Formats: sequence, C-alpha cells, structure tokens
Amino acid sequence: MHLTRTLIRPSAGLLRSNFQNAQNYRSSILHIERRQFSKSKQLAEAIVIPSPCKKSFIRRALTVVALGTVFTTLGFLMASLPAMDVASKLLNPPTNEETLSMYMPGDTFEQSVEDHINTHPLVLSLRQNPDFSESRPHMKIPASQRPHNLTGGTLLGPGRVVVPPFAWNEKGGKSMVSISYLGPDLCGHPGIVHGGFLATILDEGLARCCFGALPNKIGMTANLNINYRSPALACKYIVLRATTTKVEGRKAWVEGRLETLVGEGETPVLIADASALFIEPRQAATMARVYPA
Repeated sequence: MHLTRTLIRPSAGLLRSNFQNAQNYRSSILHIERRQFSKSKQLAEAIVIPSPCKKSFIRRALTVVALGTVFTTLGFLMASLPAMDVASKLLNPPTNEETLSMYMPGDTFEQSVEDHINTHPLVLSLRQNPDFSESRPHMKIPASQRPHNLTGGTLLGPGRVVVPPFAWNEKGGKSMVSISYLGPDLCGHPGIVHGGFLATILDEGLARCCFGALPNKIGMTANLNINYRSPALACKYIVLRATTTKVEGRKAWVEGRLETLVGEGETPVLIADASALFIEPRQAATMARVYPA
C-alpha cells in the first residue's frame, strides 16, 4: 500500500487578503499612537509654569543691608559679652563676707595653710572683735582679671603667696591686720624672701589700711619709706600690721610693719617697718567703682 503526501497551497486571493489585514492593523496602531502624542502635547502646552518674579534692585539692596546689620550686631554682642561680665563684676564686687567663701584650696598643703591660719589665736581674737571686718581682698578682683594683677594673680599661687591673704580692717580705716604664707619662689637670696616683694606687700597693705578713712575709699602712693630689720625666711607665715596716723582731706598718713606669725605668748620677729603717704586722686569718685577696696 502506498501513501501519498498532498501539499495544500493557499490560493493567491487568500494571501492578498491576509496582507491587507496586516496593513490595516498597522495603520490602526499608528493612528492611535498619533492621537495619544497629540493629546500629550496639548496637555503640556496647557500647563504653564510661571517664571520666578525678580526682586527690584532696591529691595535686594535693602535685604543685604538688613542682613549685614543683624549679623554685625550679633557679632558685636558676642564679642562684648566677656567685657560686659567683667564690668558687671567690677561695678558690683562681692561683699567682704562673700570673699571668705570664694577660695577653695587646690591640694592638701594649701588646705593645711588654710587650717593653720583659721585656727590661730590671733585670728580667733580678731574675729571676736566687732570693730574689725574680715575679708580676702584679692577675691574681689574678677577671675578673668587676676592673671593681669600683680598681687592678686602673678604673685599668688603655689610656691608664692600660697593662699589669698586674710585681712581684718578696723572701722573708719583706723587700722588693719593681714596674714599671708610666703612660699619658696619669692626669694632673692636662697631661702630669703626678696626685699622688693616685701616692699610690694607693705605698699598695698598700708594703702588698704587707710582706704576707709578717705572720702571715696581709694588712694595712690605718694611716698613710701621702708626700714628692713631682719631677713624674711621663705615658707613662713607673715603678719602685716598697719595704723592710719593722720588724715587731711584727700591725704592719709599710715605706719606699718611686717613680723613673723608666732604662737600665743611668743614674741614676733620684726622684719621691716614702713611709713607712707597716700593721696586720693581727684577722679577718685569714678575710680572707686572700678577698683573695689
């Protein structure tokens, strides 16, 4: 038995019909795409993004000036804050009583110096006398200014004047007593405190004695005479005693001495004695607010 393979060929009319259908489908697709593109273009043209408005030159200039003024003012205020703080502390210094609690010992040695002074019989007797006011004068200087002050900063600290001196001033500027501890870094000859330093504390101590007797509580040194009697040994306590002997208007005469701090019943060693004349400046009404006594 023989099988025969029959090939069926499409007619020419059928092929033309299929080609025409394909052409029509492609035309339909292209027409739809054109319509969609046309709609998108019309929508894009309909949406108009406004351009930003340009400010006038005068308005822009005023804005720059205003911002410059604001930032300049802020910079000035920030720069002046430290000076304002110092001025406030100078114009409103702490009271004598407040100065007594402003110092904190930095180590055990400083604490031992504090304890020795606080428990000494001389100190206890002065604290019981109602005519004397106790203070630590150098603590009235603002902390930021102490590094620029000779006796309140440069000469104060470990190895020098170890703790801020204690002072007791009698009412009306009549007399004063001050106690300090002098360290080993204040020497001229080894182990002996420099005479220039002794002159410095005599000058300042005698001046502080008479401040209360002057009209505006401030005075400048016009004359200072010192007699050195014996060496001042380093690493020892020292007492300054001063008395106002005469007052005439803006002038005050003061006498004083430096001596060793000794126990009750013992005789102190006289280190130096001095006399001085202090004159209140004519502009003292202003200076008294800047330099608290």
